[in-house]
Amino acid sequence: MKYRILIVDDSAMMRQFVTVSLSAVPGLFCDQAGDGMQALKMLAAGRYDILITDINMPQIDGLKLLELVRKDPQYCNLPVVVVTTEGADPSRDAALAAGADEYLTKPLQTGKLVKTVRKMLDPENRRH
Repeated sequence: MKYRILIVDDSAMMRQFVTVSLSAVPGLFCDQAGDGMQALKMLAAGRYDILITDINMPQIDGLKLLELVRKDPQYCNLPVVVVTTEGADPSRDAALAAGADEYLTKPLQTGKLVKTVRKMLDPENRRH
């Protein structure tokens, strides 16, 4: 089976790290966006199975992106993983309240990211 993931982070190095980390998962294809605005355009143009987003980004931040995704009938059930340097509980609570399915903090551990993505791809863990 083939899956598409959209990785959204204003750091090109972080996007590349996530892409390389996820190359261990067979059938996974990663697209990258540098901010929430670019991500919205890509979501409108294609179909994705998971969204991985940072919180702190220019133009449209990750929380606003998450809010817009949850309002979109096409993507309201899309699994979303927030990956951020914001480790404080208020940031985590805000992301989960906005509809994030998972919340991972940087520095990101490859094993944890791969495990999280595999869990999100499991049909039993999908939103309904």
